[in-house]
Amino acid sequence: MDKQKMNVSFTLIAVLVGFMIAIQFQTVKKPIERDTRDVWQLREALLKEKELQSNLLSEIRSNEEKLSAYESKRKQSKEQALRDTLQELKIEAGLTEIAGPGITLQIEPVIEDIKLGAPVTKVVSPELLKRLLNELNMFEAKYVAIDGQRIINTTVIRDINQETKIDGHTIKSLPVEVRVGVDDISSAEKLSNRMKVSKAIEEFFIENLRLSVSAPNPNITVPAYDNPMRIRYLEPIKEGGDS
Repeated sequence: MDKQKMNVSFTLIAVLVGFMIAIQFQTVKKPIERDTRDVWQLREALLKEKELQSNLLSEIRSNEEKLSAYESKRKQSKEQALRDTLQELKIEAGLTEIAGPGITLQIEPVIEDIKLGAPVTKVVSPELLKRLLNELNMFEAKYVAIDGQRIINTTVIRDINQETKIDGHTIKSLPVEVRVGVDDISSAEKLSNRMKVSKAIEEFFIENLRLSVSAPNPNITVPAYDNPMRIRYLEPIKEGGDS
């Protein structure tokens, strides 16, 4: 009986030992994987990662700079558009000096009448000037100045105490120069030819005045309107769009 117990014990011990040997053999057969790279290989890998990170940061900065430049250009384009619009409005309103192609007209007394002893016409009437402006506008004149006074949409030409006034400016004596500006030299040629055969010359001659028309000139300077501009019936727009 004792011998049988010893056999059983021996068998259990053998099984246990065999099981432990099997586990150890499996552990040796499949060892835990480890990073076997040396220090220089690790440093090289680290440098590559840092280089990649640096490239990504550079690309981010570049994109941010592009966005900033685009936003700046967008704002500048808006400001430039406003400046251009303001300049166009000033030109249209007559608030800027204009230099370019055009012609000049000269209003002076008829010399023949002076020699014959007829009364010399010393002034030009508002009616004649208005008719002249109508002729010029009909022939597509763009910028006009009479006796140095720029003519705009609100200009008033009238007789005050037998004096011809243009927006308060008095035409005191003859001759009077009229400067007319147009878009291009071709338009200046057409305007000159038309004015030389216009009714205005006859109308001035009836009043003992001579209207002389110059040849087209590539460089005519028309002064800016320099009187205070009165704006009526306008109110600032309140925030929200309601006036």
